[in-house]
Amino acid sequence: MSRLDFSVSVRRSSRVADGTQRVIDLVSGNARVPAVWLTPSTTRAPAALLLHGFSSSKERMSQAVGRALLTHGVASLALDLPFHGEREGADRAIPKNPLALVGAWRTAIAEACAAVSWLAAQPETDAARLAVVGYSLGGFLALMAAADDERLRVVTLAAAGDLPDQTPYAAFVRGLVNPLRAAAAIAGRPLLLVNGRRDRTTRPAQAERLHDAARMPKELLWYDGGHWPPTAVIERAAAWTADRLAEIESTSTGKRRRA
Repeated sequence: MSRLDFSVSVRRSSRVADGTQRVIDLVSGNARVPAVWLTPSTTRAPAALLLHGFSSSKERMSQAVGRALLTHGVASLALDLPFHGEREGADRAIPKNPLALVGAWRTAIAEACAAVSWLAAQPETDAARLAVVGYSLGGFLALMAAADDERLRVVTLAAAGDLPDQTPYAAFVRGLVNPLRAAAAIAGRPLLLVNGRRDRTTRPAQAERLHDAARMPKELLWYDGGHWPPTAVIERAAAWTADRLAEIESTSTGKRRRA
């Protein structure tokens, strides 16, 4: 897989509560990844990469999770995944061809890793205090990215878990996406799972298998609901993420500090 190096094109910038919002394009060659970049008023802030779910977009993650993180002084970068949001081909059905799906998954992983590098290089952010927050499909992607990239020091997953029971071609799929192996690989980094007891997309048993496979430190936060967490739970998860980032030594001060 070729390595991506992103440059940025800012489309518009505006003030929001607790900081600044920029709608940007991350560009590498012919690849363009639309994103929303939220930054607090403070400098050298911790930051989180936000990855949305199937049929969703960067805006939902930015408005729900990014704004919640911003109240705690945490910057965020929300991406449009391949075939979603403003991406090329988003107006067409996601291909069912297995090879095309594998290609899209690998593209998403490469873009997530390149986005981490871009985040780490920004003067507004502290490269030592980076997190990833993934929801549903984005949770699977976030977990795989964190397993490959130790710069992601905190991992927060909502409505994510192990592969579903009766996954078609399970052996082949696990060769590409193995949540249990990825969960074990992030041992030593804080992991939060946020799951609904009545979720019929990512079922509770999947969340429990993922939690069992993970090493400490880890937490499993249940809410009484379906696939999308209630606002209060999103705010609680954002506070947890900010607290774990605040416990990490800052590169700008050489000391532990609160976000």
